[in-house]
Amino acid sequence: MRLLIVEDEKRLATSLARGLTAEGFAVDVVHDGAEGYERASGGGYDLIVLDIMLPGMNGYRVCAALRAAGDETPILMLTAKDGEYDEAEGLDTGADDYLTKPFSYVVLVARIRALLRRRTRGAAPSIVLGDLSVDPAARRVFRGGEEIELTAKEFAVLEHLAVNAGRVVSKAQIIEAVWDFAYDGDPNIVEVYISALRRKLDLPFGRRSIATVRGAGYRLARDGGA
Repeated sequence: MRLLIVEDEKRLATSLARGLTAEGFAVDVVHDGAEGYERASGGGYDLIVLDIMLPGMNGYRVCAALRAAGDETPILMLTAKDGEYDEAEGLDTGADDYLTKPFSYVVLVARIRALLRRRTRGAAPSIVLGDLSVDPAARRVFRGGEEIELTAKEFAVLEHLAVNAGRVVSKAQIIEAVWDFAYDGDPNIVEVYISALRRKLDLPFGRRSIATVRGAGYRLARDGGA
């Protein structure tokens, strides 16, 4: 799942991004309303955490503009303001939920997960590839009915491959989806996670589901490597 945080308090934004990344999300951060609108308009996000008091373009305007353009990405609004009027105004512009600062990080994560579940409720509960089943909503993986324990990052890499099953996915695409657009570390980190997935998903079951396409990337078999 890919999140966009639009928050001008840089220390708060950095703290939220660090925590949500540890939860397994890919997180991008911007500190200006206009830039937030531009980034959100580009699509590709599963949820937007949007502050109201932003420079350039406030959160109400960003939210209203996105909704007017037909963007239905879930939006969780943050504000230092308090009161029924402010909450009503935020929700009237099309926000899905509202959280007043200071807030509990645990509550924030719970609200984010609830919005994401609501968004995916009407979708297929799992991605089924042969005897391999990936459930994005519950973040669970099964091979032949046996549950396989994955770390948050391992699951995120597998989910991206599963969504694109049968297609070649490059290292750059995986990094952009699972880490963030500003990641400047070693791209070979992807190989580490692919190796871990093969050890957990394939080796114990005699499968070869993740193929390396030399010079291009990786491909997860549509049949789960059966």
